[in-house]
Amino acid sequence: MTLIKSISGIRGTIGGKPGDTLNPLDIVKFTTAYATFIKRHNPQGSGKIVVGRDGRISGDMVRQLVCGTLMGTGFDVIDINHASTPTTELAVVWEKADGGIIITASHNPRQWNALKLLNAQGEFLTAAEGAEVLAIAEAEDFDYAEVDHVGRYAVDRSVEERHIQEVLRLPLVNTEAVRNEHFRVCVDVINSVGAYILPQLLQALGVEYTLLNDHCNGDFAHNPEPLEKNLGGIMEAMASGSYDLGIVVDPDVDRLAFICENGKMFGEEYTLVSVADYVLSHTPGNTVSNLSSTRALRDITLRHGGSYTAAAVGEVNVTTKMKEVGAVIGGEGNGGVIYPESHYGRDALVGIGLFLSALAERHCTASELRASMPEYCIAKNRIDLTPETDIDALLQQIKELYKNEKVTDIDGVKIDFADKWVHLRKSNTEPIIRVYSEAATMAEADALGKQMMDVAMKYV
Repeated sequence: MTLIKSISGIRGTIGGKPGDTLNPLDIVKFTTAYATFIKRHNPQGSGKIVVGRDGRISGDMVRQLVCGTLMGTGFDVIDINHASTPTTELAVVWEKADGGIIITASHNPRQWNALKLLNAQGEFLTAAEGAEVLAIAEAEDFDYAEVDHVGRYAVDRSVEERHIQEVLRLPLVNTEAVRNEHFRVCVDVINSVGAYILPQLLQALGVEYTLLNDHCNGDFAHNPEPLEKNLGGIMEAMASGSYDLGIVVDPDVDRLAFICENGKMFGEEYTLVSVADYVLSHTPGNTVSNLSSTRALRDITLRHGGSYTAAAVGEVNVTTKMKEVGAVIGGEGNGGVIYPESHYGRDALVGIGLFLSALAERHCTASELRASMPEYCIAKNRIDLTPETDIDALLQQIKELYKNEKVTDIDGVKIDFADKWVHLRKSNTEPIIRVYSEAATMAEADALGKQMMDVAMKYV
């Protein structure tokens, strides 16, 4: 059983002993610490917090604890219940709230859940702010509201429609062109909140669709990370040749992957690259992705006359860097598209609208679009950690061994060679070391990753 406190929030498996897992006592403690942090930094705020959740089995239990705890600290709660992560982020702004809590463990399996913490802009807390929340929780430096100051509870079910309208209003979402193409798509919504919002978006875009795993009950039909090895069902459906595109989202609908009309994966790394290519063709500018993302975004950006910057892994790190360099598009190679014209958060709905617009304007198939992108292959491996593993010492050893190469250490250790790279870093969401490597072919990329894993295992 596991409890992880990181830049990605408070994440853990459900059940078990306090302090070791995400259980009722710890949910209340960390929610109270977050509420205390918000009060200290915004004492003259609206006094409102938005709460949304994905479709996980544990979601309703966690939601009730979070809402009740926030009310106990004196905050009014706007409960939007089943909602995607980007919907919740936008709702914080629409409600003029002081912050928000998203109850989701994103791509983690069904036994996991998490509290993702937002500021008044609907964006994730920074590492320093998150550390302050953890310090408040550790010290239990808080108190609760007296009876006359207990918060109120309200429900808002309008946010899904507002989110869809937000996507449709974007100038580069070419609704007319998409409708004229009469796309037929197959969509895997993993038995979570995508089952509610994606049909509404596709209907608004005039797209004919078939849903797979379309019950929002949290009983995930497969491992929820949108990787090819987990997508046998939709891959089989696409092989029938009945669809123009396959669409896959994770449980909270912030990650996005596509499958081409020929049944082959478009590649999650190329979700951002293809959308960026479309955006940059209309609005040239700078881009940002994280250190573990493909070099293809750099190549596309340079092709359009812009400048590319790499950020540390973690959505808030990417959005912070995007603001610094004035990026017009950015995100993460895990299928996360961040388009500031809408908001600074990964948003699969925005990604779908822009991707379909690219296909429609270019009158091409998904496989033709993919073939026009720079070709790289990424191997994604992992090293499972033991409690005794000294991750910092391990990474320092790797850094020392490759000190004569180009090494970046703002997030783990990334070694850039002339024609390939490898990146080792401790996951923010699982007790593992991620080992990502990229080269011209998958065989070469995997060999580089395995070589680095062999080196690292000497120090585990």
